[in-house]
Amino acid sequence: MTNLRKTPIVLTPKAAPFAIRAERATDVVAREALLDACFGENRHMRTCQRLRDGRAPAEGLALSAARRGQLVGTVRLWHVSAGGLPALVLGPLAVDATSRELGIGAALMVEALAAARARGHGAVILLGDAPYYARFGFSAEKTGGLSLPGPFERERLLAFELREGALDGAWGMIVPTGAASLEIALPEIKAARGRRAARLVPRAA
Repeated sequence: MTNLRKTPIVLTPKAAPFAIRAERATDVVAREALLDACFGENRHMRTCQRLRDGRAPAEGLALSAARRGQLVGTVRLWHVSAGGLPALVLGPLAVDATSRELGIGAALMVEALAAARARGHGAVILLGDAPYYARFGFSAEKTGGLSLPGPFERERLLAFELREGALDGAWGMIVPTGAASLEIALPEIKAARGRRAARLVPRAA
């Protein structure tokens, strides 16, 4: 489970290049609007959100995709304890509908996993579509003994070991361990919600 599978990124002939970069403070309004459009404004009620509420993403592991000066993709990873074992949870992963054919979701995944490995993290967990995430090495092989703080579909709880054996014997509740978030919700976020009607590529909740 330790081989990071690189997924080729295919650009359409008329596509403008996109860039994967570290998330910026100025991304917050566009990011929140994108997540609302992709997941709905009730996304804060999802089970995985309990692992993110009031927490900051893991250092260096909040990424944005930009195209033609606009934010078109986002992914974040968060510190958790997986039944007592240190790990990261990935999500949300979202891509704007206007750019979903460019391979941006795959590019964000590859970059995020490579960055997590470079920073010495041992494993990444997510809740998502197994057929989509299998290409990156994710499976339910090591998650059978793990639970989330709310309802979830067992077959969608997946993990990828960046370091072999990092999740051996993992059992128990997945709980947040990250630092408290210093991000302040901006008034513009509420106004921005609902302005975009995008559909998401297969994603991590």
